[in-house]
Amino acid sequence: MSAAEGRPAGTDQPEGGPPQPSGLMDLLGVAAVLLDADGRIVLWSPQAEDLFGYTAAEALGQYAAPLLVQEEHWDLVLRKFAEVMATGQSWAGAFPVRRKDGTTRLVELRNTRLLDDRGDLYALGLATDSPTLREVERDLALSTRLISQSPIGLAILDTDLRYVAVNPALERMHGVPAKDHLGRHYREVVTSAKFDGPETAMRQVLRTGVPLVDQFTIVGRSPSDPGNEHAWSLSFYRLEDSQGRVLGVADLVVDVTDRYQAAVEAAQARRRLALIADGTARIGTTLEVARTAGELAEVTVPQLADVAAVDVLDSVLEEHRPAHEDGPTLFRALAVEAAYPTEAAEAADPPGHLAAYDADRLATECVRTGRPILIPHADDADRARIARDEHAAGLLARAGVHSYMLVPLTARGHILGFLGLTRARNPQPFDEDDLAIASDLASRAAVCIDNARAHQRVRNAAETLQRSLLPDHPPSLPGLQVASRYRPAQASYEVGGDWYDVLPLEGGKTALVVGDVMGSGIDAAATMGRLRAATSAFADLDLDPSQILQHLDKITSGLEHYIATCVYAVYDPRRAECHIATAGHLPPVLVRSGKPPELLDLPTGTPLGVGGVPFETTTVGLGPGDQLVLYTDGLVETRHHSIDERLETLLHLLDAPDRSLEETCDRLLHELRRPDDPDDVALLIARTQPFAPEPDDNPQQ
Repeated sequence: MSAAEGRPAGTDQPEGGPPQPSGLMDLLGVAAVLLDADGRIVLWSPQAEDLFGYTAAEALGQYAAPLLVQEEHWDLVLRKFAEVMATGQSWAGAFPVRRKDGTTRLVELRNTRLLDDRGDLYALGLATDSPTLREVERDLALSTRLISQSPIGLAILDTDLRYVAVNPALERMHGVPAKDHLGRHYREVVTSAKFDGPETAMRQVLRTGVPLVDQFTIVGRSPSDPGNEHAWSLSFYRLEDSQGRVLGVADLVVDVTDRYQAAVEAAQARRRLALIADGTARIGTTLEVARTAGELAEVTVPQLADVAAVDVLDSVLEEHRPAHEDGPTLFRALAVEAAYPTEAAEAADPPGHLAAYDADRLATECVRTGRPILIPHADDADRARIARDEHAAGLLARAGVHSYMLVPLTARGHILGFLGLTRARNPQPFDEDDLAIASDLASRAAVCIDNARAHQRVRNAAETLQRSLLPDHPPSLPGLQVASRYRPAQASYEVGGDWYDVLPLEGGKTALVVGDVMGSGIDAAATMGRLRAATSAFADLDLDPSQILQHLDKITSGLEHYIATCVYAVYDPRRAECHIATAGHLPPVLVRSGKPPELLDLPTGTPLGVGGVPFETTTVGLGPGDQLVLYTDGLVETRHHSIDERLETLLHLLDAPDRSLEETCDRLLHELRRPDDPDDVALLIARTQPFAPEPDDNPQQ
């Protein structure tokens, strides 16, 4: 606080300088003139000299009328003077006065009779410039009306933050009469902690003199309108007199409810768009029903709800199990997501769990009517209908669940299930805007779930077809032990055309086949079945492997849009030889006893279906315990590693000849396959073993 703040009014004159106006009287320049009973001037103030132009020496002792009044007004002036002196009643009015320079000036006059201690009578005249007075009166009236009629709340507080003046608008906002403001401290009237900031700001304004405009927005309810929430913007500026002395601070309060509500609605719209955009990007990234449900739950928590649960009608997932109109409704829980550990999540059915909901439960009502359900304020009766059973209702109550909504998962006119959202720690109840967001997200997710469900049906059919076309190993093969595996693609919902086959031939021979039809889906699986059947038929003719591939090439050329790779090997245990031909396929791995695994250097050939290119057969000798590993590219090809690097890894994993063939198959799949691999795999491993010809076998065969 400056030194001037502690001095009384009227003492703030600059040292060594002329007096400065410090109040209304100085602003008006009120002149004082004292007349004796005869009308002579006996006192003359400095303001009179300024107003009339005569010095005190020139005016004192002179009769006032001849000095200051035009001759035509003497009678009126003398009559009024006599009335005042005789009756003691004051007279006031505007009157033209002649100045020393001969000009006429309209002044406002107030005449009053005075009596001294000796009984003598005098007339005191107070005069000011009439236009100046009218201007001040207009300004004062305007200011008074502006403050009293303004819808803006206005308060004047002194340097101790005690109320000095309050206008009617602020009375209504505070719900406190003006008289109950005066003299009280700011925080005695507005007691809420939300006004700590404004109080600090006013002290800052008093100290610095820098105004703060629209720096605080207070949201609450006014006693004049207790049913609705309002928002007020607060501004502060320091008040000073004409000499810079700090008088206090002005507090302006503007009702900005409309602006605040518009900002809130805009923020809600942005939040809704952001959440929907997030859902669009994150929901439906795979064609897995459970994963899509999990993505929906993850998007809604914690941005929209504390706990989210996604359940689907069991009849939707198990189409052979029709829905029953009567009795409990069966739901399959797919996903549960919680923002924090809570019993509300335990009340939901765990993923994979099959639950029955009675007809009076909200979940059943939601899927049977197809309409969302909003419960802004949930009580015990509501929680009993939300939960599957009494125990789950108790968990919801202990978790503090106070708001709930259910949204049906509807796709292509069919109701698939529901999205359930709860709030417990979040104190805000769900509203219509929340319901709109949840409905939009649920609608998007439902389409993705329906797509995933349709793709799963197609995949299951194709996989069933493909597995039905794959062989069972014969119980015993002459001089050969065999193990095999088939794994469908993990990241795709359409199976591929990979296959393997083990074909016993005459003379104790065995044909080993691994192939890959390029493409996916039922068509690829069907094409694979045709090629496998053709391979089996040609194998019975005891043809050379290159000839087998030549025939398969012709057949594949006649199949539109399809080509395939294949490796065909025939093992002859009598000669301990393996005759191999490939058609665009990756080279087999030979694992010899006591030696490191190696990729066979074979003519690659062209894929089946290209046509017109001959194939070559290579003969490889095999000793006891040697292994031949045939595989499709899905085992070794990835997006992140080169094929040479992956083949080296394959050789390294096979460098364990003492491991059983079954263990070797499992290890290769475990080490080389990943959950997101986009291709299926066929794997066939054969190990030679001692061969004892039957007595009737023809060694020349």
